[in-house]
Amino acid sequence: MPFNPRITVNSKILKTMKRRSKLLIVIFASLAIISCLGAKSVAAGTETRHVTVTAYNSVASQTSDHPWIGAWNNHLKLGEKVIAVSRDLEKHGLTNGTKVKIQGLPGYYTVRDRMNQRYKNHIDVWMGKNIQKARHWGKKDLEITWHNKA
Repeated sequence: MPFNPRITVNSKILKTMKRRSKLLIVIFASLAIISCLGAKSVAAGTETRHVTVTAYNSVASQTSDHPWIGAWNNHLKLGEKVIAVSRDLEKHGLTNGTKVKIQGLPGYYTVRDRMNQRYKNHIDVWMGKNIQKARHWGKKDLEITWHNKA
């Protein structure tokens, strides 16, 4: 059979394509496995929980005699994204300084305050002095996500 460079080139291309297709199969299979495991397994240390979410303001009737100072002695400043947590959530890693993602709200909120002991599985979104905004927010059952440092 006479030498035909066209057949040789095609067979090299075919071998390369086979190797690449095997690699793509491995990549897609890996991605499918990761998606089946869910975000909790992929992001180790990340916790998710459904909680009651309400809102509060820096007014004496809703807080203490010092409405601009959180329970851990943090000075609250307008424009900050701050939450208060019920004390039972502290044992799950929601402590002072923890960054929390709240379902439906943009960005992350920082734990800077804690709630009265009577509240369970509850967070309060701080809305500065805007009482109307807090009333409009109302009470919701939402999912929160945070990285547990423990």
